[in-house]
Amino acid sequence: MNQELVERLLPGLTHDVEYYEKLYPKRNLEETSIVTRYAPSPTGFVHLGNLFMLSIARKMARQTKGIVFMRIEDTDQERLVENGISKIIEAVKEFGFTFDEGPISENEEIGNYGPYIQSKRKEIYQTYAKELLLKGLAYPDFTTKEELDMIRSEQEKSKRRIGYYGKWARSRFLSEEEIIKNLDEGKPYIIRLRNNGDFNHKIVVMDAIRGKLELPEDDIDQVLIKNDGLPTYHFAHVIDDHLMRTTHVIRGDEWLSSLPIHINLFKILGFEIPTYAHFSPLNKKDGNTIRKLSKRKDPELAVSYYHEMGIPSEALMLYLATVTNSNFEEWYLAHENEDIDNFTMSFNKVGISGTIFDMEKLLNISKNILSRITAQEMYQKTLEWAKKYDEAFAGILEKNCDIAIKTFNIERNSEKPRKDFAMFSEVKNNIFYMFNELFINKDYEWQKISDIEEIKKILSTYLNKYYDEKDSEEVWFNKMKEMCDELGYASNMKEYKQNPSQFKGNVADVSTVIRVALTTKSRTPNLYDIMQILGLETIKGRFNLVNE
Repeated sequence: MNQELVERLLPGLTHDVEYYEKLYPKRNLEETSIVTRYAPSPTGFVHLGNLFMLSIARKMARQTKGIVFMRIEDTDQERLVENGISKIIEAVKEFGFTFDEGPISENEEIGNYGPYIQSKRKEIYQTYAKELLLKGLAYPDFTTKEELDMIRSEQEKSKRRIGYYGKWARSRFLSEEEIIKNLDEGKPYIIRLRNNGDFNHKIVVMDAIRGKLELPEDDIDQVLIKNDGLPTYHFAHVIDDHLMRTTHVIRGDEWLSSLPIHINLFKILGFEIPTYAHFSPLNKKDGNTIRKLSKRKDPELAVSYYHEMGIPSEALMLYLATVTNSNFEEWYLAHENEDIDNFTMSFNKVGISGTIFDMEKLLNISKNILSRITAQEMYQKTLEWAKKYDEAFAGILEKNCDIAIKTFNIERNSEKPRKDFAMFSEVKNNIFYMFNELFINKDYEWQKISDIEEIKKILSTYLNKYYDEKDSEEVWFNKMKEMCDELGYASNMKEYKQNPSQFKGNVADVSTVIRVALTTKSRTPNLYDIMQILGLETIKGRFNLVNE
């Protein structure tokens, strides 16, 4: 196509492709270094699949002394959500992700290969499209929506493959005179690839995870530049990965069907093809079927779900690590106290079939993590969560800081620390009884001893005769046994098991009465520690509530 006509199709371009090739030179990295990217679209919420791919991309880049950058793919302007870019940046930041390059806000970025927001790279894409037009490898398409519908209808009737290719690609046969006439008449147009591929021919691609793939060659005259002047995802993706010197494209297997398109574009543009690594999705067992996690059906797919529930980001990242490489868990058991970044990830240890998302496993990981942090850290993290999602509870925590920290510290430093918290949203319901402001629950979980008069007798005897807040735990427990002997309960469990009919119950039953009176719960952390934190006046108040 002649220069003048091409200038008319894509006017106002100030540079050629050689300019951009020099502007974005090959990176000065080691030969084995991986350069990869996280490339979200601001068209919806950040989901678990995004986080999964991001964790892998970052890990593979870091362990090879490479580069991981973020690129915002916003060429589909009609589907953009308000503040979508800011939401993406904030979402990944909340999980502790940092990038070597990319946007750090809507208007700021770091790195020498930007802009990292595709809509700001419009002239770059048009420059490469111009080069293809000049070489006769692209053409303007004036086909209307109605005409495309007619083509599709004809293909369906004749049972042909659906698409704009071969004889169906009508605009590719227009002469330059016809193109000029259409332009003079002001007809809208897009720029398409003049594809000479053969769908019946197989291309061979070596996927880093799936190995050798044989796929039909792309023969569709793909849209390169839309009528708004912006590129399609396919065209932008290929140019950006070339100019940003991406060595590995790590993505979900839903993109496998697009792989022939991308391979074909790389070849036509004369670019080196990066290594592709297609991961299987996270699945969910739904009744007797296994399906991919769904944005519409599964709230746990959105990363905001984990923030709202208060599942720490470390737990989610550790869980995701367990489903990336088959040998990770074995490594982790031997290196539990090490940073998981010390694990060496490998593409050949990735499972090809999809992993079933296991919420129970994630919560167990979370419990382990929360059981190992200090009481002060547990308090701070719970408070941070509550300030966002439960302001009333945040106020109570701030007012009762000392009580909260002491409560979190119960059994925390023992050989088997408590694992009663899997998420910060559980904290209030688990320890509400430690705060008078929240102690409004009269649903007492009385156990073996449930007669209210007997309960009152036990509480009165304990408070008036045996309780002393200065007692050590050993002294306190010995007094509990003395009280049991006085009231007809077995103080020795061995004797009780041998002759249960001789006693009204045992020391554990009596302890449970005191526990339930103070907390309403039959199972709590160490009772002695709870009483030490509550203090005499609160204990009296709780016992009086039972007596009402």
